Amino acid sequence: MGGSDAKSCNPELSRLLATLSYREGSFRLASGKASDFYIDVKKTVYSAPGALLIGRLICDRLAAGSIELVGGMAIGAIPLVDAGLNEAARRGLALDGFFVRKDVKDHGTAVRIDGRFDPARRIALVEDVVTTGESTLRAIDAVEAAGGRVLEVIAVVDREEDNGLATIARRVDRVFALATKTSVRRAAART
Repeated sequence: MGGSDAKSCNPELSRLLATLSYREGSFRLASGKASDFYIDVKKTVYSAPGALLIGRLICDRLAAGSIELVGGMAIGAIPLVDAGLNEAARRGLALDGFFVRKDVKDHGTAVRIDGRFDPARRIALVEDVVTTGESTLRAIDAVEAAGGRVLEVIAVVDREEDNGLATIARRVDRVFALATKTSVRRAAART
């Protein structure tokens, strides 16, 4: 289903990620793979300049796709959704958000999808870093199980490994990466 949009990396975002989020060393990724570098997008999105820039870039993409609802997997997507919603509010755009829990909560409303989820609306997902795409695929499965359809996915960083974005592109109409491993590493080499 659908295809992947050409990666148009934002140089300002790549520089900010290189400064605030990029680390070299020995790391274990969510996929279980070992890596000699790590890009912790939360370090950038939880800074004022990072939240502002990421919110603007996400909102630009959402507006271009006429998206009405944005969400993603807890925990990584929550600050990204918030940044996009804040920018949408600043612009006067009608946009709501949600997040998908790993498991159904066992109290309160006992839901897996929390927030302002409505399956009838035009839906996009955001993801901090895509490697295999597994986390995003779990979120797509949850949205579809609830009767919705994900139209696009916006990744802050594509690790350019394991065909993650291509795997996601088989399930949604549009896939975008705001930055890539290559763009962040190049920016890190210049600092």
